[in-house]
Amino acid sequence: MSTTKKITVTAVAAALGVTALAGCGSSDDASEGAKGSGSKTVTLVSHDSFNASKDVLKAFTKETGYTVKVLKSGDAGAALNQEILTKGSPRGDVFFGVDNTLLSRALDNGLFTPYEAKGLDRVADDVRLDADKHRVTPVDTGDICVNYDKKYFADKKLAPPQSFDDLLKPAYKNLLVTENAATSSPGLGFLLGTVAAYGEDGYEDYWKKLKDNGVKVVDGWEQAYNDEFSGSAGGRKAKADRPLVVSYASSPPVEVLYAEPQPAEAPTGVATGTCFRQIEFAGLLDGAKNEAGGKALLDFLIGQKFQEDMPLNMFVNPVVSDAKLPELFTEFGAKVDEPTTVAPEEIAENREQWVRSWSSLVVK
Repeated sequence: MSTTKKITVTAVAAALGVTALAGCGSSDDASEGAKGSGSKTVTLVSHDSFNASKDVLKAFTKETGYTVKVLKSGDAGAALNQEILTKGSPRGDVFFGVDNTLLSRALDNGLFTPYEAKGLDRVADDVRLDADKHRVTPVDTGDICVNYDKKYFADKKLAPPQSFDDLLKPAYKNLLVTENAATSSPGLGFLLGTVAAYGEDGYEDYWKKLKDNGVKVVDGWEQAYNDEFSGSAGGRKAKADRPLVVSYASSPPVEVLYAEPQPAEAPTGVATGTCFRQIEFAGLLDGAKNEAGGKALLDFLIGQKFQEDMPLNMFVNPVVSDAKLPELFTEFGAKVDEPTTVAPEEIAENREQWVRSWSSLVVK
């Protein structure tokens, strides 16, 4: 899920492209990876937002003997496109980061070898969207929502918006920035949220009104959140002037965690009536050179250690029922009781048309 997870501290590693996150990852390991079955390296292909504690991935190495190498490939859409282009001769063993908005593209292209991960019985049924075939394993969930700059609204003595309808009000004209639904996972999620809220017959009219109310569209989350949003640390530094942004329900804990000193209250809030539920999956890539290592990694991704490590590294929710959430995450993150959703088969059938219609209305 490409989220507030995309924090700047990972930028240097992402620029390098390949990052060894557990063990030392020697050149001998790399050559073994090319040979296949004897490899002690398992390669995880992911979007730039993947992050995990070194101690947790070292625990995976200790338990299994495999060293994890991470190949980061841009945002979720770009990473998936690269795997489709290399179908059958993948760049790694496991792909992490395809979500419910793009899942059908991955499955229709036959990217994954079925595998039922150990511990899947601890994962809720409502996130197991490929439960009958096990081509992908659910790993985390997150809610794409409008975030607001608390200081801006307090200074203006204006109540922040809480719903999709609120965003159309004149009081919020020229305040919202969102990501391009054709190029960004959060942008697509926000579009799907409006489809869920207003239906196929109403979402286009909603976006016409939102455009008239001054919504700004940028390519991706990094630009929207860190450059355009006045409530983020990056936005304050950039003197951004948009106090509303499409981000995640888990964005406020990030602003607390990385602030020095840490504030008693998050500087940003969440409009919980604007949220769309995102589910991220991992799968064993068809043609993986280290299939055994890939299966072990999938088991680990839904294991207790990794699931409890995710919230403060990728700012997402675990999918296993017994994983404990850190206090900072629960204290400052927004709880979304009724996020909007769209059935995977409906997304598969209509996604391209919805994005084309949205683009013609809002971007062109």
